[in-house]
Amino acid sequence: WVFSAVLLGLTAARLHYTTQLSVHDPLNAGHHFYDPIVAELLVSSLLTLLWTTFVTHTIFRSFEYGRFTSFASELLGLFVLFVFWLVGAAIATTYWGNLNWCWAYAPCRLLTALVAFAWMGWIVLLALLVISALFAVANSAFGDPLHGRYDPRLSQYGPSRTVRA
Repeated sequence: WVFSAVLLGLTAARLHYTTQLSVHDPLNAGHHFYDPIVAELLVSSLLTLLWTTFVTHTIFRSFEYGRFTSFASELLGLFVLFVFWLVGAAIATTYWGNLNWCWAYAPCRLLTALVAFAWMGWIVLLALLVISALFAVANSAFGDPLHGRYDPRLSQYGPSRTVRA
């Protein structure tokens, strides 16, 4: 969540800078523009913030909305975010991977931080995806609620099982 919030701020700052260029700014001869990959990273961070809010709500409130709150849907959501962040970080790295020559300027430092936080967010998503997949496989829990407090006798979505002592 924190990396998404920081990346949201960095992408917003970059979009503000490039869409409000001064006529005397040497970047793009002072003409307004925006980098599409920055917009993609902005959307990625917004989607991640929304997803994080939903999953946190589901986990702490123990809500069950059928398949929508299962481990399978969590893995699907994490995979979609994983791809968004990977594409954004990879393309941003190809554009701004080595900006050592211009660190004296704030826009270059902002781009360096943007690339760094994009990769850090991707690494966190990778770890979450792997951990969730391992848990779901080890416990055969793909259809179980992702809040982890699953009791088939109390859940309206669980199979009707009789437990014998």
